[in-house]
Amino acid sequence: MLRRIALLVDVGFVLKRLRPRLGRSALAEDVMAECRRVLSDPRLAGRELLRIYMYDAPPATGVVVNPVDQSRTNLMQTEVYLERRSLHDRLELQSDVAFRKGELAIRGWKVRPRAIDDVGRTGRALRAEDVEPVLEQKGVDLRIGLDIARISLRGLADTIVVMTGDSDFVPAFKFARREGVRVYLDHLGASVRRELEAHVDVVL
Repeated sequence: MLRRIALLVDVGFVLKRLRPRLGRSALAEDVMAECRRVLSDPRLAGRELLRIYMYDAPPATGVVVNPVDQSRTNLMQTEVYLERRSLHDRLELQSDVAFRKGELAIRGWKVRPRAIDDVGRTGRALRAEDVEPVLEQKGVDLRIGLDIARISLRGLADTIVVMTGDSDFVPAFKFARREGVRVYLDHLGASVRRELEAHVDVVL
């Protein structure tokens, strides 16, 4: 009987959960350490690793114009871009890792929550640093869902572990379980909707 496991990692979610814990931006080594933690869980013992699938959108590129002072920023020269690009490059080179990339689009600008409070309290004018681009990630959830379906239909693994907190994956989890695949969830202690936990076999 096939005893194989596939680990699917929502990288953006993991980075968000690790940042407050580490007190800094997570590195590739930190993400891989979380993968090793999951794979070493006693409840997953005796299974061969099919692959670790990682999903994230590449950092935004291009030049953006701040609507407050019309200043221009080349996103490829920002620290955020350089950090995320380096992270992706390192993760792609890890053993047994397949990296799936979505897309990142800029959808206008928004006022930072702290700035809203400050402007409301003091009545000061809006400043350039009070606003930030609205970034929309596309295609990542779709790729995760498609891989869950592909692994399940082809019988590539009998167990799937997904590191996420996104309840949009519930239909994919239901599909995998109907195909006889055991689904494990690791939400890294995040507060998630009940239905996400209800449609997996085990919450790690």
